[in-house]
Amino acid sequence: MSTISDWAHALMTPSPFALIIAVLLALTIPIFLHSVVFKASGLTQLPSILLIGPSGSGKTSLLTLFERGTNPAQTHTSQSPISVECHLPVGTTANSDKYRSTNDPANLIHKKFLLIDTPGHGKLRHHALDNLTNPQNLKGIIFLVDAATLSAGDEGLRSTADYLHDVLLMLQKRMESKNKAAKRLKEIPMLIAANKMDLFTALPAALIKSSLETEISRVRTSRSKGLLDSGIGMEDDSEEKDDWLGEVGSKDFKFNQMEEFDILVEVSGGNVSGGDGPMVERWWKWIAERL
Repeated sequence: MSTISDWAHALMTPSPFALIIAVLLALTIPIFLHSVVFKASGLTQLPSILLIGPSGSGKTSLLTLFERGTNPAQTHTSQSPISVECHLPVGTTANSDKYRSTNDPANLIHKKFLLIDTPGHGKLRHHALDNLTNPQNLKGIIFLVDAATLSAGDEGLRSTADYLHDVLLMLQKRMESKNKAAKRLKEIPMLIAANKMDLFTALPAALIKSSLETEISRVRTSRSKGLLDSGIGMEDDSEEKDDWLGEVGSKDFKFNQMEEFDILVEVSGGNVSGGDGPMVERWWKWIAERL
């Protein structure tokens, strides 16, 4: 009987050592859950924006501009992907914060995101395609083009449309995938950012959009004809349909055809550098709407 009384007395009057252990557990368990469990579930991963486009369009300059927030740095042609942590500028509100009160302390914290720049050279574009195949919390894609090299008949228009066709087709196939185990994005917004709009030879955004649509139509027809000439798809047209961008059988390609595959394409002009400084407010706004 004395033993039971001793145990009861010990439980009701814990020692200082037991109190210290209890306090330590109370403090360390929440920290452990936050650092291990939440991190493992991916909740702490920053949203990312993928920056792609032809070589010479100004991608790395745009990367340094968004990272610095003032003026772009002098750059050279990148040979490998570059990732930097950026944040929205003052006065730009992320879509996830637009319903917050103006007095909410969270508004004082700039919304952060990861900007991933990829090489634009033809032999190095696999880096961009790899990021599309295995996206990490991807919120949007910026396809940067040189607005001064997209006139009808220019080689720049042909090469840009060819690259854009391949990117859109890969996204389309991803959304059409029947493999349930494949990672699929609910929505893939793409901004075709027309850079160097400060130059005299630059085309307006509306004309860039129509020129790219027309040239992609030619690329699509050429690719399809190449399959037929090689004998592929003579008996089974499934492969031809898989490699057809946009609405099957349509004569002219339009960017709004991609909405069927949850790929939303916008075209907006701006310039990373120039005599009057950078003009990228519309691009910042587009990014904020994705975050």
